[in-house]
Amino acid sequence: MELSSRPSRWFSGIGFGVLVGGLTAVAAIAVIGRAWAACDIGSNAGANGMGLLFLAPVIWIAAAVPWVVLHGTLGRRHPTTALMAGLIVTLWFTWFLVTWLGMPDSYPASTCPGNVPPWWPSFIPA
Repeated sequence: MELSSRPSRWFSGIGFGVLVGGLTAVAAIAVIGRAWAACDIGSNAGANGMGLLFLAPVIWIAAAVPWVVLHGTLGRRHPTTALMAGLIVTLWFTWFLVTWLGMPDSYPASTCPGNVPPWWPSFIPA
């Protein structure tokens, strides 16, 4: 049995997914933490930071899986389409996490009206 010189499409997708998933997790956690701080959500900065620390690997894995699947399936014949689909899924997933976790509707809006931070862009739905 002879080893292939090219890595499998799935293995290259894993590396790409880990990289993009990690960047997505860092960006989402930074924005969620900033939204929590601006709207005074949670008990204190230490508790909020610890909660986000436990969420980081879950977000990382959840953001990496679509890249691995897209790169391994669609990327074989249409690599540009796989890249664009991955970017769209990543942007949607980041927006979903930030609006779902960062701006909870059930929390009393003491500082931010409607639990939307004042720095949140008006053209992005919250």
